[in-house]
Amino acid sequence: MKSVEIALKMETDAVKFYKEASEKIFHPVGKKMFLTIAEDEKNHIKMIEEVLKGLELTIREANPIKTLKTIFEEMKDKMMERIKVQTDELEAFKIAMEMEKEGIEFYKKVIQEVNTEKEKKLFEKLIQEEEQHYKIFAETYNFLSDTG
Repeated sequence: MKSVEIALKMETDAVKFYKEASEKIFHPVGKKMFLTIAEDEKNHIKMIEEVLKGLELTIREANPIKTLKTIFEEMKDKMMERIKVQTDELEAFKIAMEMEKEGIEFYKKVIQEVNTEKEKKLFEKLIQEEEQHYKIFAETYNFLSDTG
């Protein structure tokens, strides 16, 4: 299986996991976070599919940190309430961090092996966004585990 096809599977699995996690998270910020990142992963799928079809790669600009800052601003009162976090909610964030970390490591490895500039550009973009996702999940995990 080609690295681009593996990337497609990883991104598809991520969308599924993040949607399922959003249904199990009680806190509205966490729920919104998982749904927002699932949308980013859907954009990754579209970019990967373009490469697989031999089309010109359309970089879809996503800024998950900016999007989530807006969410945090909208929900700041709820966020500042003392949060009782369920163990399985924290576990969902830990799993999400691990998924993002594995994605980053995989993309960094395969970027060295790709044959086309289009594939290189794709994996550079995926690395950049997955690093942002990891940071978001890690910071949220730390926030929730410190205050929960």
